[in-house]
Amino acid sequence: MQLKEKELNILHILEQDARTPIETISKMIEISVEEVQSMIEKLEAQQILVRYTSIIDWSKVAGHEGVTAIIDVKVTPKRGVGFNEVAQRIYRYKEVQSVYLMSGAYDLSVTVVGHSMNEVARFVSEKLSTIDSVISTTTHFQLKKYKHDGTIFGHDQEDKRIVVSP
Repeated sequence: MQLKEKELNILHILEQDARTPIETISKMIEISVEEVQSMIEKLEAQQILVRYTSIIDWSKVAGHEGVTAIIDVKVTPKRGVGFNEVAQRIYRYKEVQSVYLMSGAYDLSVTVVGHSMNEVARFVSEKLSTIDSVISTTTHFQLKKYKHDGTIFGHDQEDKRIVVSP
């Protein structure tokens, strides 16, 4: 879908900070508050603007350290549905944060969150590996988060988000 320049500007602003007040957006792109509100509602209705999220540095919260793993999954695609069926089966698990179809040596990249390495290992061995189409998996445990969705972690003194000009 082709968007107007103002709609793209709104998306860029909200992507950087979903809590930006509509009044501020209105001033930034020089249109009325009503127009901004209308455009946001349209983008939500079309499911272009899908969800508003927060980025949390859980490493700073006692008792919420957890473990994140990125799992490379090689699968056999099924005739007529390709990778979609196995991807849907995988993303339905509560442990799964994201699933991406990839080019290269592996077909799917799956991000899983658990309380411990053992919990993630059990997920891989008892749930993921047992899916018929799954040929193999390779698990990579995240040791430290430096940057996520444009936000740099570990720099308390100033905001280090990457700003993209619309």
